[in-house]
Amino acid sequence: MPFQVFQTEVKSVLSATCGFIAEAGFTHSLTPARNCTFACSYCYVPTMRVQGGLKPDDWKQWGQFTTFKANAPELLRKQLRAEQTIYCSPLVDPYQPAEEIEQLMPRILDEALARPPRIFTIQTRGPLILRDLDRLLALSRWTSLRVSFSLTTNREDVRRWYEPRCATIEDRLHTIRELRAAGIVTFATLAPLLPCDPEELAAIALDATDRDIIADPLHVRAVKRHGATTREAAIEISRRREFSAWLDPEFQAAVVERIGRVVTNAGRRFATGTEGFRWLAQ
Repeated sequence: MPFQVFQTEVKSVLSATCGFIAEAGFTHSLTPARNCTFACSYCYVPTMRVQGGLKPDDWKQWGQFTTFKANAPELLRKQLRAEQTIYCSPLVDPYQPAEEIEQLMPRILDEALARPPRIFTIQTRGPLILRDLDRLLALSRWTSLRVSFSLTTNREDVRRWYEPRCATIEDRLHTIRELRAAGIVTFATLAPLLPCDPEELAAIALDATDRDIIADPLHVRAVKRHGATTREAAIEISRRREFSAWLDPEFQAAVVERIGRVVTNAGRRFATGTEGFRWLAQ
């Protein structure tokens, strides 16, 4: 599906954190764009609406376009500080498909390299991150760089149903391995947990990375009473494909327990929620 790419200028690109990201230990978040062209069916961001800094067209046409913050590098030049712990990004994937056109992340990384924060964490599911490997390596010499790479299922059919614009499972595993081989601290983050074989998903994550494993189920209102939640599009796919159990809190807890058992038996730590994401801020 084609998408449009726009640019805008903003007053600030670094935001003081609150909620989940603050509880995990990050002081600031860095979001390079508004709206994400991965358009994942489950993405919680459009359910945040204005609280996520979105405009009405963003949540009504999620994934059909994106608006890059064109002056982000210039703002970072003024806003970066050595004591900051930065999460990039809670609201869009910094290596979304449109980034291949825009090429904003290399400029952002150059600014971080010129003024290294204490910790810089990149959350992505995009193999495009390998394009910037030289810059990542340079930055890792001056700051604690973390990459949290999203791995949601071991089933390619499930991936196509829920996140058709994302890279294949094998491409994602390849990216994790390449980052690891280059010396970049890279976590395989099993979030959100889509329908899968829990033991197999845990095994491929353990094989791809030498780090502890972080996971999180799909958000459901029965557990998360307020704030962002799973989009209706993913709920409908789950119903249509007979995966509704994956939205049941007790079923989710059982899946998490099965994954955790495999991980801990392999001698690694396993955690969900802020406990796991706190490892990305250390």
